[in-house]
Amino acid sequence: MPKLNRRSAAPVDDDALLKRRRTIETAALVARSFGMVSTALAAAGTHMASAAVVTGDVRAACWAGVAAMAVTNTLSYLGRRRPASAWYPRLSAMQSVLDTATIVGIVVLVSRQSDMATWPLLAPAIAVAATRHQLRGALLVFAATTLGFALLVPGSPELFFLAVVGFMIAVITGTQASALNRHLTALNETRRELQHQATHDPLTGLPNRGRLAAYADERAGRPLAVLLLDLNGFKQINDTYGHAAGDLLLHEVGTRLTAALGPGGMAGRLGGDEFLVLLPEADPAVVARALVRIRESVRQPIAIGDGRTATVGVSAGVALRPSGGDATLDALCAEADAAMYRDKRGRAVAA
Repeated sequence: MPKLNRRSAAPVDDDALLKRRRTIETAALVARSFGMVSTALAAAGTHMASAAVVTGDVRAACWAGVAAMAVTNTLSYLGRRRPASAWYPRLSAMQSVLDTATIVGIVVLVSRQSDMATWPLLAPAIAVAATRHQLRGALLVFAATTLGFALLVPGSPELFFLAVVGFMIAVITGTQASALNRHLTALNETRRELQHQATHDPLTGLPNRGRLAAYADERAGRPLAVLLLDLNGFKQINDTYGHAAGDLLLHEVGTRLTAALGPGGMAGRLGGDEFLVLLPEADPAVVARALVRIRESVRQPIAIGDGRTATVGVSAGVALRPSGGDATLDALCAEADAAMYRDKRGRAVAA
């Protein structure tokens, strides 16, 4: 029996998305840290922007902004550490809200008490929202910043420029971020499809040799039962009714094997009418029950097209590896292969 091919592609995941999330959080940490330092220096009167800090209220607001940015940086740190967490979207949304509230608060207070033009500071909040939540997020933050500025700094001559520039930034960054997100989604879907094609049999949809080998390698040194199955009567059906009928039969057998095993093992197709079943942590009793279910399921009539049905049997060979055993999957398959042919010859003699 040919050796199993152990080459298999890396597990599919959203690596591109996770890397993008980490990049976003890293950039947020750096930019926000710079903002914290700048705001703290301004509030302390040791920074060129300290001229805008003309009252105690503005100074207190700046220190409150520093504290808010510190809290938001904590969320960024958590998001960077766990970009695959189910909580990541919520952490990201919380950061957008806190960033927007912090920047709007500082800009409004400074604008109300000085002549310094601080409204351009609202632009980063829109751009960051775009990277996190695409066009919808950018437009929401644009609306929040513009409305907040309009309500809290009524009659400001800067409102028109703030609205125009903010809208342009929201549209440009939002559409670009949305396009990138669609590209990443399509890329991940393509990778999943390619991964599935590389690790599964195209006819039955069952795991192929490479996937079976990887599954067994993951359980090295642990108990493993290997069942090698061969269909009795398949050749006659294939020769009599054609390959299309044979393909229908093989596909249905694959479906029945998966249903008979449930979540406790893996069934795969080696080629032709040979199937391989791997049962981890299985003892002889478990294997015997699994074989009964498999034989009972497979021998039921199978539709092969044009209203015809066919019936096949199963010859099976079993090999067991105990806990701590060092037998490889190839060695176990060779042992099961020999046992399967003994079973097949015995059935032929009985017939």
